[in-house]
Amino acid sequence: MSYFKKVRVRVAPSPTGDPHVGTAYVTLFNYILAKKNRGDLILRIEDTDQSRAKSSSEQQIFDSLKWLGLQWNEGPDVGGDYGPYRQSERQHIHLEYVHKLVETKKAYHCFCTPERLSELRQQQKKEGKNPKYDGHCLSLSRSEVDENISKKIPYVVRMRVPETGATSFHDAIRGKIEIQNSQLDDQVLLKSDGFPTYHLANVVDDHLMKISHVLRAEEWISSTPKHVLLYEAFGWELPTFAHLPLLRNADKSKISKRKNPVSLIYYKRKGILPKAMVNFLALMGWSFGDDKEFFTPEDMVKKFELKDISLGGPIFDVKKLSHINQNYIQNLTEDEFVEHLSTEVFSRTYFKQLYPLFRERLTCFEEFVDKASFFFTGEIDYAELPLIPKGKDVKLMKEMLKGLLGKIEQLNLWSHDELQNMLNDFKNEISWKPKDFFMPIRLITTGRKDSPPLVDSLVVLGKEIVSFRIQKAMNHLK
Repeated sequence: MSYFKKVRVRVAPSPTGDPHVGTAYVTLFNYILAKKNRGDLILRIEDTDQSRAKSSSEQQIFDSLKWLGLQWNEGPDVGGDYGPYRQSERQHIHLEYVHKLVETKKAYHCFCTPERLSELRQQQKKEGKNPKYDGHCLSLSRSEVDENISKKIPYVVRMRVPETGATSFHDAIRGKIEIQNSQLDDQVLLKSDGFPTYHLANVVDDHLMKISHVLRAEEWISSTPKHVLLYEAFGWELPTFAHLPLLRNADKSKISKRKNPVSLIYYKRKGILPKAMVNFLALMGWSFGDDKEFFTPEDMVKKFELKDISLGGPIFDVKKLSHINQNYIQNLTEDEFVEHLSTEVFSRTYFKQLYPLFRERLTCFEEFVDKASFFFTGEIDYAELPLIPKGKDVKLMKEMLKGLLGKIEQLNLWSHDELQNMLNDFKNEISWKPKDFFMPIRLITTGRKDSPPLVDSLVVLGKEIVSFRIQKAMNHLK
């Protein structure tokens, strides 16, 4: 008798940045699979990387998926019978299962230092070998392990992978996939900080939450044999695996913010309608048939089958998205059209943010349209703007902007003080004069020399728009 009583699927985003279009893409297909089979969709937050996890990012994930109408049945915000739904709150459960693996000799303690592991990887690369752990701690006795632990020597727990043979699994979209065990690493299951890695937590939580179908991106195919070995080590029934094709840029590379905006918040700010985004994402991996381009999730549920997912690399074509969005705008009623503009584009909340920036800068209200235009458009034309200060060249400018993007990505809070401190610190770090540093940023983000205070403007524009404009400026510089 199967362990799985009904179709239960999950999405497990990490709260480490802006909500990604890839998260929405995977969530959509899980949502449709659940609806098709009268099953449940579970939202689980993968926050085992505590150094990068942010509560603000978690809330943005909730808000963005709800904006798209992709509602889950169980999750951190709605509860359920299989919680908690944040992995950081399940640490005691994960530790219990790590201990079981160690006791059954399916896993072992590793006390190798980061320095030794780095030297090992470098040596293996020199020899043309696939970098992997060499099993140095595999033969330690129980007494040696206990002694090291008593001395508080830092350690991780590694999975014991068979040295010979192969591990295979059936993919519901791709068929049989097999990988030689010699290609697999003795994966770390428990980090030195006491938190599990994704691999261990993912398998344990999927099993305990009775996830029947693991539908995720194809980048996880190479990790699936490790997950299969963990299921087998615990003696658990395997779920059905299915790996969606990756979203790609026009040059077939994996979609990235360097070539396309990938933040759902950006597209919401841009004015993409949620129904248009969902329709577009559906077309990324599936075809309705009969050359039908426009359809709803309800339409999709009636015809959807896992086997019909296309394995061709779907191109995330922003022009195609705009075309679809245009169709949905054209089909809005007058009331819907006005409602969207007044609540999303020209909302009272947004205007209240602009009030302190413009109340002393206007002599009459007709000036507002021109002076505030950069707050209502996604792209700025850099052709006529002097982005490079005197004494600097293109290479230096691009290096500065690349460094600035990195600093922006690391910000925990998008606030005036955080931004001001970051900008001042970064300016001092690279030893640029204030005018040489701040004026290009003002031109890039506002498109004009004369604008409200820079940091105040950046706060209102938001992280997604600011990052997008900086990236576009970098691409513009030749």
